[in-house]
Amino acid sequence: MAERRVGVILLVIFLIPTLAPIATAEWDEDNWLWNIIGPERLALGDEFGCHGYEGVDINIEQWIIEACRDYLMGFTNASRWGSIPISFGLPYGTENEAVFSTLIENNFSIIGDLAELERKDLHVFSRTTTLEKNQVEMEFLTNATKDELLSVYWIAKWHDVKIREDKEAIALLVSQDVWYTTWGEWYNHKYSGENIYSYIEELTDENTTDGYSRIHITNNYSSTNGWQVPGTVFIEWNGADPFSWLDSGNLEADDKILKNGYRYADGGAYLTLSPGQEIILEFIDPAPQLSITPQLTFNGLHHSVTIVGHHVTDLHQWSSDFYDSQLRFTWLIERPAALKMNWILPIIAVSVLIATPVIIKKLVQRDQDSQNINQS
Repeated sequence: MAERRVGVILLVIFLIPTLAPIATAEWDEDNWLWNIIGPERLALGDEFGCHGYEGVDINIEQWIIEACRDYLMGFTNASRWGSIPISFGLPYGTENEAVFSTLIENNFSIIGDLAELERKDLHVFSRTTTLEKNQVEMEFLTNATKDELLSVYWIAKWHDVKIREDKEAIALLVSQDVWYTTWGEWYNHKYSGENIYSYIEELTDENTTDGYSRIHITNNYSSTNGWQVPGTVFIEWNGADPFSWLDSGNLEADDKILKNGYRYADGGAYLTLSPGQEIILEFIDPAPQLSITPQLTFNGLHHSVTIVGHHVTDLHQWSSDFYDSQLRFTWLIERPAALKMNWILPIIAVSVLIATPVIIKKLVQRDQDSQNINQS
């Protein structure tokens, strides 16, 4: 009977560590957001958006929307164009109005990328394909329509499995006549271009130009999210080209990253201007009639591409294969969960170390006493 009790005690000692909770959920920080990699990616033109908190369901816990925004803004700006994050990644099938209203309250204006819905208050980007090796649907990359934005999914690991990128797909993307952009940049560029206007300078005795005329072109875009993203227009006119573009630099046909400037093409010129910027075209003789057409795609390129990093808990791991890449990324940052060791486990471990030899010694002593009794 005594041996049975001792056996039960031993069993309990060994089972307690197995059955005890190994950790309690707290939250870690990804120091790569502000240390080396984050600033480098920001300077290159990447965007940082949000994807919530690791392991927390946004349909149940809407607090993670504001918390993720504050977490991100505590370490980095969202873009070179603005500090506030405006892009948020949602799980498939999200239809919870509480989620959408909380997103809007926290200045998010873009969602994606598996949301099957149309909304006037939020812009929805849909996934085109993935960058995962052997999973890319190449026909979507080769048959993109004019002015389309391809939103390509990327995740560096799934649970503990490292995901490899498809180098053939990357080689195709960098060889194409495309604009490398991000969700927020593409979205604001569209509206920025729609707010570019022109006017003819009225000549007086004080500003007479003696035989030439001036047309001013200005960008009046004022975004509600504070992002100062340039817009692009195509300008056409009758007659001779301007002999001067004041306050505007040149663009080259192979410029694929958004910047200000102009480039002659197709009987006119592509012009990209920042909000608040104004340039002047100088013409010989009277100013011609000017036609301005907003463009969805920068610099007359065929279409646009962004790689969207999902569930980014470690920026180094997610970006390590793309240090020298021409591609630009929309990183959806997810605050990582931290494992905090349960305080009871070390106590249990010490107890097991102490109790086990003591109990074994008692069992051996009991067996010896039993044998001595039987022999006598």
